[in-house]
Amino acid sequence: MTDRILEINDLEVAFDTKKGLIKAVDGISLWLERGRSLGIVGESGCGKTVTALSILQVLPPQGRIVRGRILFDGRNLLELDREEMRCLRGIQISIIFQEPMISLNPVLTIERQIGEVIRLHKGLDRVATHQRVLELLESVGIPDPERVAAGYPHEISGGMQQRVMIAMALAGDPKLMIADEPTTALDVTIEVQILDLIREIQHRLGMSLIYISHDLGIIAETTDRVAVMYAGRIMEYSDTATLFAEPKHPYTLGLMASIPDAVTGNVKRKEMLKAIPGTVPNMYELPSGCKFSNRCEYVFDLCHGGEPHLEKIGQEDHLVRCYLHQH
Repeated sequence: MTDRILEINDLEVAFDTKKGLIKAVDGISLWLERGRSLGIVGESGCGKTVTALSILQVLPPQGRIVRGRILFDGRNLLELDREEMRCLRGIQISIIFQEPMISLNPVLTIERQIGEVIRLHKGLDRVATHQRVLELLESVGIPDPERVAAGYPHEISGGMQQRVMIAMALAGDPKLMIADEPTTALDVTIEVQILDLIREIQHRLGMSLIYISHDLGIIAETTDRVAVMYAGRIMEYSDTATLFAEPKHPYTLGLMASIPDAVTGNVKRKEMLKAIPGTVPNMYELPSGCKFSNRCEYVFDLCHGGEPHLEKIGQEDHLVRCYLHQH
C-alpha cells in the first residue's frame, strides 16, 4: 500500500449557531501520500478552511468535530489530548494562513515571532535561535535578513510578510504543511513568486503539502491530487492530471469554464468566460438531494431525491458524486 501521511475518514464538523446546528463539513474522506501535494478547491464557504482547522484542531469555540478519524502518521489526532496536539502543531504540522497582515502580531518583531516557534519546539538558546531565524528568512528569499528580523511586519511589503509566514511555518521542520490561500491578498507577480517558493521548498525538504484555494489555475500548478468541495461535501476527487483532462462533475466543469484556456485548454480566448449561475446555498437551506442541483445545468428528477454517493469511475482513483456518472 502507498505510504499515506494523512488519512481523513468520514469527517463531520458542525457549528452551533443561533439558527441551530449546521454541518460545515459533512462526511468527507481524503488521503495524502508522503511527500506529495493535495489541493482542496471550491468557492468560498464550501468547507475548505474548516477542514484544515479540523486537522490542527483549532476550530472556533462554536465548532466541533462530530464524527470521523484524522490519521496522521498512523495516529488518530482526534484521540490526542490538548497538550499532545500543542506539541504536534508547528513541529509536525504547520499552516500558512491567508492574510499575513492579520496573522502576524504588529507589536512584536519578526525575529521574536519566528523565534517563539523555534524555542518552543527545538529548545535552542538565544544565539542559536537568532541564527536559525536568519537561516529561515534567507531560505525564503528575503534579502538582508538581519534588518528584516529586527523589524516589524508593517515595515515590509505584503509579499515579504507572506515569506515571513512561510519561514514561520518551516521553523519546526514540519512533515506536513497546510497552505490556506496564501496568495489571496497579493498581486499577480508576487503570487507567482510565492507559488514557486512553496513548490521549491516542498521538493527540497520532501514535505507533504495541502494547498487550499478557490483558484483552479493555482491548483493545477501546485498539486498532485485534487478534491473539489461544495457545501461541505467532496464532489470530485482525482489526481490532478485526470481532473483537468477528464472533469466529470458539473460543478468541476463550471469551475473549469470560468478560468482561461491557458490553464485548462477548454475555453477559447475569444469566448466569454462562463460563470456558474447562482451562489453557494445557505447552509441552513440546502437543496434536497444533490446539493448542487439548484445551480446545475444537467439536473433531472433523480437529483432532487436522495443525495448521490461519491463513487469511483474509470480505472484510476477518480471519484465523483453525481447521478450522471452512476448506474
